[in-house]
Amino acid sequence: MLSPNEVKTVLEAALLASGVPLTIADLRRLFDDEVGGDTIRRLLDELREAWAGRGVELVNLASGWRFQTRPEFQRYLERVNPEKPPKYSRAVLETLAIIAYKQPVTRGDIEDIRGVTVAPTVIKALEARGWIDVVAHREAPGRPALYGTTRAFLDDLGLRSLDELPPIDDLVASLDLAAPPADAAPALDGTSPADASPPAEPQAAAA
Repeated sequence: MLSPNEVKTVLEAALLASGVPLTIADLRRLFDDEVGGDTIRRLLDELREAWAGRGVELVNLASGWRFQTRPEFQRYLERVNPEKPPKYSRAVLETLAIIAYKQPVTRGDIEDIRGVTVAPTVIKALEARGWIDVVAHREAPGRPALYGTTRAFLDDLGLRSLDELPPIDDLVASLDLAAPPADAAPALDGTSPADASPPAEPQAAAA
């Protein structure tokens, strides 16, 4: 049987080697389920403390645990890896915000709030990014799709649950997207914002 320190070393190695967040169930399989979930959580907390203050941190996200670069060091890394995240139109940002804060919603709900038609390319852009998905269908004529955000959306924000969602302005900043004008943020109380331009497709860029 491995000692706690040995278990912690295995956890560290697995998390550093993984390209995706790992759940407690994933991590238990490393030890043929011989190490309990509570023990793994305790050791993960110890591991997180051990990495505190370093350039990489261990975080607990919606999809599980992962190591990631601390945000304050991103500007340095961009000098050797200058790829930028894709920039999205105001229509995409508003649609994402409405889905995040009012989910589950149909395309018609989004159009009622925004006051303009939602182009299919807007929904497709968010689905392609992995930020939204169809979670159900409304019991209404045509059974329209109900959209909700995904775990990948929360992971990209560094959150564990929707309860941790920041204000809309902070949401846009956290995603490092092209922010809409200050007076164009979606009105989530059901009123329609002014929107002089039609929804635009996202600009082509590397993810």
